[in-house]
Amino acid sequence: MRSPKTTIAAATALLARRLDELGRVTDEPGRLTRTFLSQAMEQANLVVGDWMKEAGMSVREDDTGNLIGRLEPKNAAAKTLLLGSHLDTVRNAGRFDGALGVVLPIVALAELKRRDVELPFAVEVLGFSEEEAVRFAGAYIGSKAYTGTLRAADLKLRDGRGNTLREVIEAHAGRPFVLPRAAHARKNLLGYVEVHIEQGPVLEDKGLAVGVVSAIASQTRGRITFRGKAGHAGTTPMSLRRDALAGAAEFVLAVEAFGRATRNLVATVGTAQVPGGAANVIPGEAIVSLDVRHPDDATCARAVKDLVQHAQTIARRRKLGFVWEQTMSHAATPCDAELNRALAASVRAVQGPCPVLVSGAGHDAVVVSRIAPVAMLFVRCREGLSHHPDEFASPKDLGVALEVVVDLLQRLAAEHA
Repeated sequence: MRSPKTTIAAATALLARRLDELGRVTDEPGRLTRTFLSQAMEQANLVVGDWMKEAGMSVREDDTGNLIGRLEPKNAAAKTLLLGSHLDTVRNAGRFDGALGVVLPIVALAELKRRDVELPFAVEVLGFSEEEAVRFAGAYIGSKAYTGTLRAADLKLRDGRGNTLREVIEAHAGRPFVLPRAAHARKNLLGYVEVHIEQGPVLEDKGLAVGVVSAIASQTRGRITFRGKAGHAGTTPMSLRRDALAGAAEFVLAVEAFGRATRNLVATVGTAQVPGGAANVIPGEAIVSLDVRHPDDATCARAVKDLVQHAQTIARRRKLGFVWEQTMSHAATPCDAELNRALAASVRAVQGPCPVLVSGAGHDAVVVSRIAPVAMLFVRCREGLSHHPDEFASPKDLGVALEVVVDLLQRLAAEHA
């Protein structure tokens, strides 16, 4: 019989191969892009669903495209442990963000099956259909649907082609869409554990493969529209212009300066649009995104208020129309103390030191925390790089993370036997 170390090495190699394979499932040839309910997302669900079946799980997909693999316990009354992350990506993405947290638990459960380890609780591995907010402006569509927190207002969001979220879901499901209830009551869940690359440099700086997340920072996203007056670029004097893009550009620089001046705050304008723009036309409208994050809820809220007020000041001075639309907001989300205790014990058993980190990035765990205690394991990524094709987690670090999750599942099994 092979030793656990030998089987973990083989399982790690399988994990790396599967992440590579999934990384080739894309809507855009030459770069990795999978968006909500796209053809590539449907293909990803088929591929990952087959891996779930190989690990002994039953597999289903809900109306919003969430992939759900379930491993039943002998005791039908036993509670359920949730493991997972998202299968969608940003445009031109790396192959670890999100996907790691779906594929790794499948490999971990297959490893326990090889060891004849029987879990006394049910396990659901979740591949959420949307976390990145690429196709629609509102993030967490998949996890909101799973937790019963998707709202009628969300269904009115429109993609770049003008399709509403409701229309896209109903075209995919082939039937009218009814807002779903939570997949589980909180009393029936042991918790939710999400494995994710760190997307930052702390673990690399410490020389460690993995760490435990204590909390996820507060975050607000929105969209600001500046409206001026379009005109001929060659005939309209500079003094008479109401240039919407110039106002937006002033705001972009103000956001950067504000973020640099406020400790622990990050503030970003990540997108800019000029509808109907042309090289010889003064921009009549400019739309920019705003993303603000801070570990403290009150500081984050004040920053958003101050930045929106500054944008209004710019608009008034430049005689521009102004619209602020908040598209997402969540409070800082603490991870569960008991789950973190077990996760930290597994990290110490495998790695030794157990660093504790705050996540500046948002994760599906934020939404799942509404129905379950949550915990997160961060995995070192090279140079802290994410949302980029060069995103990379080494096979050695993947092996450490896999071994930690296997140990955690066995630890929880012993506690709940």
